[in-house]
Amino acid sequence: MKKLLLQLDSNRLPSVFDEVVAHDAGADSIMQRAGVTEADVRDLIYGCIFTRGPKDLHNTAVFIGGSDMAIGEKLLAVAQKTLFGPFRVSMMLDANGSNTTAVAAVIKITRAMGDVRDRNVLVTAGTGPVGARAAGLFAKSGAHVTITSRRNEEGERTRTAIAARFGGKVALRCMRDASEAQRVLDDTQPEVVLNAGPAGVLLVPRAAWSGRPGLRVACDLNAVPPLGIEGIDVNDDGATRDGVTTFGAIGVGGFKMKVHKACIAKLFERSDTVFDAETIAELAAGLPA
Repeated sequence: MKKLLLQLDSNRLPSVFDEVVAHDAGADSIMQRAGVTEADVRDLIYGCIFTRGPKDLHNTAVFIGGSDMAIGEKLLAVAQKTLFGPFRVSMMLDANGSNTTAVAAVIKITRAMGDVRDRNVLVTAGTGPVGARAAGLFAKSGAHVTITSRRNEEGERTRTAIAARFGGKVALRCMRDASEAQRVLDDTQPEVVLNAGPAGVLLVPRAAWSGRPGLRVACDLNAVPPLGIEGIDVNDDGATRDGVTTFGAIGVGGFKMKVHKACIAKLFERSDTVFDAETIAELAAGLPA
């Protein structure tokens, strides 16, 4: 029986990236649906669960993508509510690659640190989907997390949401641009700095982190020049720069792809798996980086 993956994408055009990865991960056929809204989800899921007997439903799975994680979360919630009794299929949420990227970065950093419990972690641009999920995973692991935001109101909403979902300690610092990075690092004294800012935006100048006492790991997820943390190379994968272990976007990206493919493959092993940030992290913890 063929392994069928229903790809629900909120964008006008479904992601080719997600389609290619799904094929490489073992899906036989990808059924892409674009412009999906909450109102569309129930009937699309019914099409999955009522066409094969319950014992064969592990051969059908759902991937929720798109560029907007907030919309993706809503689509996943409706999809889960549609399932009942033995009529279930496994699902994965990875809108804009946010979950798998955040998980890959957190695991790389955690392995470099040995343990992040009670460590100070600074996530710049922590209100975005990758930053928020990384901050939540760090907080869940017992780290003292600070996120930055250009706007206090938006930052406080995100900080509250992270703490409510993941638990742990999450603080907020306003950082409008790179000129304020030195002050924020002085205030927070991080042992880890993770940049999750937008492409092509410098947020942490080299002078703000180079030679800083106590800083052990710096990770930049921006692959577009100028990079988010000045002095880190996109290919860094545990390099040592100015006494700090560094990771760049491509260095993290290889592991992100491994995690993404492993999750897709796992969707077809049973019919009741749901991969979101926490469960993706659980799977990724057992993979070599």
